Amino acid sequence: MRQPRTARSGDAPVISAAVRATTALPTAVLGSATAGIAYASLYERTRWTLRRFDVPVLAPGSAPLRVLHLSDLHMTAGQRSKQEWVASLADLQPDLVVDTGDNLAGMDAVPGTLRALEPLLDLPGAFVLASNDYYAPRPKNPLKYFKREHKRVHGDELPWRDLRDAMAARGWLDLTNARGELVVDGRRIVFAGVDDSHLRLDRYDLVAGPADPTADLRIGLAHSPEPRVLDRFAADGHDLLLCGHTHGGQLRVPFYGALVTNCGIDRDRVRWLHRWAEPSATHPHGTWLHVSAGLGTSPYAPYRFACPPEATLLTLTARRT
Repeated sequence: MRQPRTARSGDAPVISAAVRATTALPTAVLGSATAGIAYASLYERTRWTLRRFDVPVLAPGSAPLRVLHLSDLHMTAGQRSKQEWVASLADLQPDLVVDTGDNLAGMDAVPGTLRALEPLLDLPGAFVLASNDYYAPRPKNPLKYFKREHKRVHGDELPWRDLRDAMAARGWLDLTNARGELVVDGRRIVFAGVDDSHLRLDRYDLVAGPADPTADLRIGLAHSPEPRVLDRFAADGHDLLLCGHTHGGQLRVPFYGALVTNCGIDRDRVRWLHRWAEPSATHPHGTWLHVSAGLGTSPYAPYRFACPPEATLLTLTARRT
């Protein structure tokens, strides 16, 4: 390290090392912050990532079943690379596609969203809708997310019915406060889903009751993983719950994780695969939960850090017993 000069009589004034360091610190912090923002907005936000998890939820001896879980596309018309990447997921040849909402981020986003989903709509699918299907995003103070209860801010109504009708017309089940069933690869799957729990639009009583024990698989869908809703799905005997909403925290601190979850779920289960309910006398196989970290951001907060945008391929496998 270069040593500071020693000041002598008659020399020009010398800035001490301590003063130089104090002066340089704000510049270094500003430079680091600028680099971090550039990384989060220009690189990681478009680092499309596929996650893979095995989930032991099928009866012993069953062949695997592949489920593609999409969530939180927050699509705008010009996001061509996202649209192309989502469309390319059809090459994975999933048996089932599940979309847990927040697909739109602009008034003109429906055509681009359908372009992204087009090859997947030929496959069996199911979906629920959420707040950013219904309402356009608006600028928000990001610090509000650190408050457990904060006022919801909605933009203008989006053309969500066009999206819903297009997906339903291709055979995907609309499970927004509804039940349904599909036969996928010869297996009968029963579903229940609720509207956006974060906005308290969920009406679980419309889908309440024991999930059909004669089905090969029981799946519950909710956009926001609110524990009060997840507990009811688990109590009714659903094997697998699929949610989104959290963006995995969107901004994560290495070795710490998500700063906020933006819902009632704990930080440890803000993304990816976890046990939600352990096996019990009433539900001997328990309930698994997968929370997608999602593929998008609000146009007014186009950043992701230590949490790339992602979709998930879940391979459902046979239980050991």
